Order: sequence, then C-alpha cells, then structure tokens
Amino acid sequence: MNFIRKWWIWLAAAAVVVLAGFGMRMWSQTNAAPEYKTAKIEKGSITAAVSASGTLNPVVSVQVGSQVSGQLKEILVDFNSEVKQGQLIARIDPETFEYRVRQAQADVDAARSQVLTQQANIEAQRAEVTRAEVNMADAKRDLERKQQLVEKGFIASADRDKAQATFNALAQQVNTARAQAAVAVANARNAQAVVKQREAALAQARIDLERTAIKAPVNGVVIKRSVERGQTVAASLQAPELFVIAENLADMQVDAAIDEAEIGRVRPGQKATFTVDAFPGRSFEGSVKQIRKSAQNVSNVITYTVVISASNPNKVLLPGMTANVRIITDTRNDVLKVPNAALRFKPAGANDKPAQSAEAPRNANTAQAGGGQLRALRERLEKDLQLTDAQKSRLDAIFAGMRDKFAALRDAPDGERQKLAERNRGEMRAQIMEMLTPEQKKKYEEIIAESDERRSGGVRGRIYTLDEHRQPRALNVRLGLTDGSATEVISPEVKEGMEIVTGTVQSAGAARLQQVPGPRMF
Repeated sequence: MNFIRKWWIWLAAAAVVVLAGFGMRMWSQTNAAPEYKTAKIEKGSITAAVSASGTLNPVVSVQVGSQVSGQLKEILVDFNSEVKQGQLIARIDPETFEYRVRQAQADVDAARSQVLTQQANIEAQRAEVTRAEVNMADAKRDLERKQQLVEKGFIASADRDKAQATFNALAQQVNTARAQAAVAVANARNAQAVVKQREAALAQARIDLERTAIKAPVNGVVIKRSVERGQTVAASLQAPELFVIAENLADMQVDAAIDEAEIGRVRPGQKATFTVDAFPGRSFEGSVKQIRKSAQNVSNVITYTVVISASNPNKVLLPGMTANVRIITDTRNDVLKVPNAALRFKPAGANDKPAQSAEAPRNANTAQAGGGQLRALRERLEKDLQLTDAQKSRLDAIFAGMRDKFAALRDAPDGERQKLAERNRGEMRAQIMEMLTPEQKKKYEEIIAESDERRSGGVRGRIYTLDEHRQPRALNVRLGLTDGSATEVISPEVKEGMEIVTGTVQSAGAARLQQVPGPRMF
C-alpha cells in the first residue's frame, strides 16, 4: 500500500510540473509582441468609378396601339418578328366600318342631290323675279299713259288711280320674288354645307376603316405582343397596347439609377463598363449619354437616371436585362497607392484620431464651405465667366440660400455629413448651371473638374510603417482617388516599395490556447 501511495504522489507531482510549464509557455506566447501584416506601396494607375445597377432598354421603342375598337381578325407577326415601316402586322374586323363608309357615302349622295334641287329652285325663283319685273314694267307704262290722259282730260282720275294700284301690287310681287330667290340661294348654300359635312363624315369613316389595318410605324423587331387573334380591343378611353417594337436592337442603352451623393461626379461623355448575368466574365463598354434631372424617390432614397449608350452589334444584349454599371469618373497614372486596409488599420491602444476611410467618397467636404469659400468662388465665377449684372444678382441669391445649408453641416452626424455636403454641392451647381449660357457652362464644367481634383487631394489620412523595433509608426498622408480597394496617397515621406501595416497576425500559441480544452476532472 505504501508503494502504491508513493507512486500516486510522484505521478501527481509530475503532472503539476508539466501543467505549470505548459501554462508558463502559453502565457509567454500570448503576451508576446503582436505580429503585423504588411504590404508594399505600389506605383501605377488608379481609376475612380461610380457603381450602380440599371436596366437594358432599346434606344427607341414604340408602343403600337389601335385607334378603333373591334375584334382582332388577323395577327400577322409574333415575338422577335422583324418588321418594316408601313408593314401590315394585324387587322381588326373591318365589316362594321365598311358599312359605316357605305352609309356615309349614301348621305353624301343625298346631300349632293339636295344641292341640285336647291340650284333648280334658284333658277325657278329667278324666272319668277323676271316675270314679276316684266309685269311691273308693263304696269308702269300703263300708269304713265293714263297719267297723261288724265292731264288732258280724256279719262277720269279713277282710271289712273286703278293703274297706280296695279303698279304698286306688281312692285310688291317683284320684291317678294326677289326675297324668295335670296332664300333659294341661302338654301342652296346650306345644302352645299351639308354636302361638306357628309363628305367629312365619309372621310372619317374611310380613315376608321383604314385604321382597322394595324401597321408598323417604324423599322424594327417586335419585342412584345399583348393580344391574340379573336380578342376584342376597346379604344374608348385610350389606345390599347397591341405590340411593342424596338427600332434598333444594335444600339441599346442602360438606364442606371445613381445615388444623389454620387451624381455630382457623373458627367456626359464619361466612359462606362457594365456586365450582365447572362454573360458572366464578359464586360461591355459604353459612355454616359444623358443625365436626367428628374429625381426618383424610392423609400426616401433619391436617385437620378443616367442613360448610358451600349453598342450591341451582335444583338446578344436583350431588353430588360439587369446591368451592373461602373462609370469611370477619373483616372490617374503613375501614382503611389496603398490598400484601403492600411488606412483602416489602427494599433491597439493608440489614442490618435482615426484616419478617414478611403472608402468614403473622394470628394468629401465637411462644413468648411463657409462664407469665405463662397465669396472666393463668387469672385472667380464673376471673373472667369464674365457674368452679367442679372447673373450676379441671381448668383448672390443662390449663395445666400446655400450658406445656411453648408453651415448646418457642423451639427450633422459624422456619418451623414459627407452625404449632405455632396447633396448641397450638387444642388448649388445645378442652380448655377441653369443661369449660364452654353459657352459659360463649358467653362464652369472646367472649374468644377478643377475643384474636384483639388479637393480630392485635400482629404487627410494616416498609415503606419514599422520602425527598427518592428513597432507601428504613424505617417500622415493626403488621399487622392480610390477605386474601392486601393487609394492614392500623397506625401513627401511616402516612397514606392515602402512597407506599411494592413493588420495584425494572430500568434500560433494564442490560436492553440483557444483550441486546447481545459483539464477534465473526471
């Protein structure tokens, strides 16, 4: 029993020694100086870009509808059918419209017959006027003869008075005949107007009959067919959509939604690339064609539609595809650049202010845009653009409205300040653009580009290098363009090939310590 007890005592002592050594080793490894990941500063080109998603659409797509109602008797095209302008693509049953044409033609014929009747009536009335005038002339001569006989005493005055009465009655008959002739002329003109009305109704009926033949308005390809043969279309309120024809699928466009914080960096003519899910790994090229000023508000997110031209000679791109767009806003060559991880790195225990992330927009501007900067900008615009007195007054009004908005940035949260500054700057630039002439706009765009370039070099950042003791040493730099993974840095202390810290490496001992379970008691 003594031997067994001694054996257990020696075994327990050995276990204590082993565990103590193992603990001391783990303590030394976990408390050792941290190891750092490093990368080298490289020299090369860097491209700043704006990324967004959009939809591929034909440059010109025409909705083909029907201006008349009826039942579709024929459909002569289908999806993907190529059509020529004026080609018959569908027909509405024309029977009803043919009867309307016949009825309108009969109305025209009846109206023309009425015109002939009225013209004959005019001739009859004119003959009646002539007869009445002859009778009146004869009565006048008889009256004159009897007047002479009365003066000579050959006849009584009663005979003259009777002749006078006859003359007066015949004169009234002449007036009545002339009035009736005028009425006949008016009736003839009314009949002619009725003919024109009937002819217009006939022309409308013929047009409606022609509209039963649905024809292609442009050359292109049918990309949508919304109806089937035998279906009834109703065009009472608006023209129903029957087909959609894309005029030219060899030239497409991407309608991309760009966030308001980045729209200020986008300008017409900038190059763009995009990809579609249908062709992974393949990139398509285009350029910014239009920036639409109409804002879209979706869930309180303001975006602007940017139209990007897209050549499609092989017609592999189809309407409706989702495009992932990358608009190149600026490119610089032979610049020093660092990984963005180096700008985010901060040593443990450091109490210095963290460097601004390079993933923030390169044109970030804080509330420094105060009155002094606005005054300097006004002086430059007045000098370089040669503003008129009216433009100066309007510019002062714009700056007065923007001054309070820029001053309010001081109280904005850090995460929102950058976005609000971009929004204010874009709004101010848009208002200034509206008051300039085309020549002034070109010069102002150059001033904007110069301002963006100068501001891009004014953002401050901090990177860390390792000293001779392999400890991090801070190095302040100016930040330039960023492509999302690397950022341009500017500093006289920065050299190509210099090692900088991008993170820390977890020691193997610490990793094993995390993995080794505690001693089991049972």
